[in-house]
Amino acid sequence: MLREEIKNHLKNADYIKALSLELKKSEIVEPTKIPKQVATMNSKVRFKFLDSDQTLEYSIVFPEQADIANGKISILSPIATALIGYGTNDIIEWPTPSGLKKIKIEEIIYQPEAAGDYN
Repeated sequence: MLREEIKNHLKNADYIKALSLELKKSEIVEPTKIPKQVATMNSKVRFKFLDSDQTLEYSIVFPEQADIANGKISILSPIATALIGYGTNDIIEWPTPSGLKKIKIEEIIYQPEAAGDYN
């Protein structure tokens, strides 16, 4: 059990490092000035893996709210980290253990800022 907890902690540490690198490249924008078609926290995004044509739809949430079965992925997951800050029709290259993946954002279905939900 302890070994599994350590592995999970190390895996999260890698995701946190990746997210930190992305955040260093980011720009702080007032919530009212965020473009409507950009993925932010709590956004619901439909995206496609270009190598397989697999389309998925997930909301990007904080780790304690993650629930894959209900379409909620943690910001600490590699895919959520890749999506944040990108918008409709953007193609993102993201390294994974199985190789480089290309992801196309097809639609930002819901974005809290666009809906006026700033909480």
